[in-house]
Amino acid sequence: MFDIFQRLRHFILSTNKYLLVTFAFAIWMLFFDANKVTTHLALNRKVKELEREVADYKAKIVQAKKDAIDLEVNKEKYAREKYYMHQPGEDVYIMDSKKQ
Repeated sequence: MFDIFQRLRHFILSTNKYLLVTFAFAIWMLFFDANKVTTHLALNRKVKELEREVADYKAKIVQAKKDAIDLEVNKEKYAREKYYMHQPGEDVYIMDSKKQ
């Protein structure tokens, strides 16, 4: 047992001190620090997810603006299709092309 400690002491004293300090610093930053690598990876993953959500919402905003413009131009069509409105003596037939 004492031989192991002597060998460890000799190894530490014979190696470069800067290398040991750099190694200890790297171990500390990887596992023990509040800003460890796993925290950064999780935060980067969350940022990417939020950026994807922003892109989705921007696309939905563009589509909503197009729908609003279409509604302003085609109010009669919208009223007929959505609320089944019709003029007296007129029948409205709506064909749904979407398969469910």
